Amino acid sequence: MPRNSSNKVTASKDQAIQRLFEQLALVAGRKVLEIFHAGCEVSEKPDSSPVTDADHAAEAIILDGLRTAYPEISCVAEEEAAAGILPADLGNAFFLIDPLDGTKEFIKRSGDFTVNIALVRDGNPEVGVVYAPYSGRFFSGRPGMAEILDVDAEGKIDTRRPISVRHGSSPLTVVASRSHRTAQTDAFIQECGPVEILSVGSSLKFCMIACGEADIYPRHGRTMEWDTAAGDAILRAAGGMTYMTDGNPLPYGKRNQADESDFANPDFVARGATPGAPRS
Repeated sequence: MPRNSSNKVTASKDQAIQRLFEQLALVAGRKVLEIFHAGCEVSEKPDSSPVTDADHAAEAIILDGLRTAYPEISCVAEEEAAAGILPADLGNAFFLIDPLDGTKEFIKRSGDFTVNIALVRDGNPEVGVVYAPYSGRFFSGRPGMAEILDVDAEGKIDTRRPISVRHGSSPLTVVASRSHRTAQTDAFIQECGPVEILSVGSSLKFCMIACGEADIYPRHGRTMEWDTAAGDAILRAAGGMTYMTDGNPLPYGKRNQADESDFANPDFVARGATPGAPRS
C-alpha cells in the first residue's frame, strides 16, 4: 500500500477510535456525576489511594465499550491494574483508561475530576479524550487535530473548535497540582522567573496548556501512565510536548522498571511553546 494511502487509513482509524472515546466518556461521565450528587462510600486500595463506586462504575462502562469495539487491542485500566488484572503483552498499541482522574477532588466535592481515555501507539499517546462532567469541559485529540467540544443540554456533542498551544506568553502561566504540590515543583516554578500560578486538579492541567490557557505544568512526584496519557495526547496534538528530566519525551508502556512499578511515570514537565523556561 502506498505510504499516503497507509497514512489515510491510520488517520481514519484514529478518528473512529476518537469518536468512540468521546461517546464512552460522555456515558461514563454521566454515571460519575450521578454518583457525585448521590454520594458514595470511599475505600482504600493497596497503595493507600482512595477509590469510590464512581471509579468502578465508569471503568466498567469504558472497558465494555472498548473491548466490544476493539477486542484485539489490550486495555490497561487503573482499577483493573490495582486488582492485578493486566495484559501479558501490550502489543504495539493499547488503551489506557483512568475512569475518574482526580478521585481526591471528587471526594472533597471539588469539580476538578475527569474521565480519561487514551490510545498509546509505539510508546506515544496518540489519541485521547478528557471530559470533566461537573464543569462540562471536554477536550479531544488525535495526531494533528486537538479540539475543545461543547456538550448540549441533552448531553450530546454540539460543536467542535480547534485548539493549539500559545506562543510568547509573558509572564508564563504555570499550572500545578492542587493535591500533590512538592518542594521540587516549587523550586522549578521559582526558576521560571515571574509567573502566574493556577492550582488545578486532574488532567485538565494538560488541556489548559493545549488550549492556550497556560504554558507549563511541572510534575515532580509519582504519577501513573493512566493519569497522564489522555491529556498528554491532547497536548501533543495541539503542538505541545511532555518531557522527562533528561529532555526526552515521556514514553508510555513502561514495564519491568528497575526502581518503580509498571506504568509509573518519572518526574516530567508538560509544556506548550515556552522558550527559555526550564525543562526539568
